[in-house]
Amino acid sequence: MKNILITGATRGLGLAILRRLLKQPEYRLICVGRTETEEFAALRAEDEQRMVFYPFDLEDLDAIPAFVSGITREHGALFALVNNAGIGLDGVLATQHASQIDKVLRVNLQAAILLTKYACRSMLTCNEGRIVNVSSIIASTGFNGLAVYAASKAGLEGFTRSLSRELGRAKITVNCIAPGYMETDMTAGLQGGKLDSIRRRAPLGLPCPDDVAGAVAYLLSDEAAMMSGSVMTIDGGSTA
Repeated sequence: MKNILITGATRGLGLAILRRLLKQPEYRLICVGRTETEEFAALRAEDEQRMVFYPFDLEDLDAIPAFVSGITREHGALFALVNNAGIGLDGVLATQHASQIDKVLRVNLQAAILLTKYACRSMLTCNEGRIVNVSSIIASTGFNGLAVYAASKAGLEGFTRSLSRELGRAKITVNCIAPGYMETDMTAGLQGGKLDSIRRRAPLGLPCPDDVAGAVAYLLSDEAAMMSGSVMTIDGGSTA
């Protein structure tokens, strides 16, 4: 059974990724989040043999080496890592507190780099693996009030490209997915004509989390064995 480590697995896009990957009987899904949600617990109850949960706060960078080591000792080598966890703290940079800047960079960028560092070691011993980093179209388009978030995601994309060159000889692919605005409870709460304006910019309509989850499943598959160092944009065509 192939071990897939997924961060930010208990809500939103993470849950959609889990639902999609559960269709693949060869995967064991090792799920990471700060706490279990009701939705996640219900999903895990459907297949407890193939879904395991580890509570972990990605802000605790110093604990990451032992955390990954413990997982590989218990379950064996990792086949894939999906760095999905991320936070976005809205705020104008000039008045944003240094602790907020630090938190976004820790969770979105530093934690992903460190998780990848220790997760790829078992992939190197097996001479195969998949790493998928979840970015955002904001890394390239920018957005008012999300400068630090944009910086963290742009860093993740640069990390993806360079690491794909380091790990390619070991048959480990490293790719990035950049979702746009998605049809979720969060976007449904946008006030006034904001959501309509966002929808008008996407000729195909806004994607939903399942659309992005399908792209993750593809990048983990044999069909994507020759794809590495790429950023897949899934935004309904809004940045075309």
